Amino acid sequence: MTVTARRTDLTGFWPAWLPPELRTRLERCYDDPARGYHDLLHLAEVLEHVDALMPPGDAERDAVLLGAWFHDAVHDGRGDDEERSAVLAESLLAGVAPQSLVAEVARLVRLTARHRPAEEDRPGQVLCDADLAILAAEEERYASYTRGVRREYAHVPDADFAAGRAAVLRDLLAKPALFGTPEGRRRWERRARANVEREIDRLSPRPR
Repeated sequence: MTVTARRTDLTGFWPAWLPPELRTRLERCYDDPARGYHDLLHLAEVLEHVDALMPPGDAERDAVLLGAWFHDAVHDGRGDDEERSAVLAESLLAGVAPQSLVAEVARLVRLTARHRPAEEDRPGQVLCDADLAILAAEEERYASYTRGVRREYAHVPDADFAAGRAAVLRDLLAKPALFGTPEGRRRWERRARANVEREIDRLSPRPR
């Protein structure tokens, strides 16, 4: 699928029983030109990864897809983006989705703040794996990803950004595995760890 298709055709990942106007509203959130990485392309990639890890027919698929749609609906770098995205999901889905599904979507969105689902939490593992799959991207896409993240934090001085970003990456590497699902580990674990280790090395201050 091309980048252009990813930016314009996400309807196949939207539960057909939900209002299309809600999907359009979420697409507008990701289409904010102020976003460097957490944009429509990122949303499309996460949805595609969910689709690969949890094919049609799975009883938990709608919850995970909606978790993907909402997980970065709010993103302005204030530090509580995931919480505000979860609250937005609770607000917008109230009255149009069963309360149990609304609660599950909000729970999944909150998990993406630290990407540490429990071992028995398959929906959480799928969504977190899909969100972190960018870490295993090929060189060009990984470089685009890191540039996009830096642009979203352009207001932060270089040294502070490097220290903060490296801390986030080291926290991820401290996990026994970056990916919770067996398929995620098979597809992405080795390349992701190599990419992250190289990025940490680039971010580390050099001795004078």
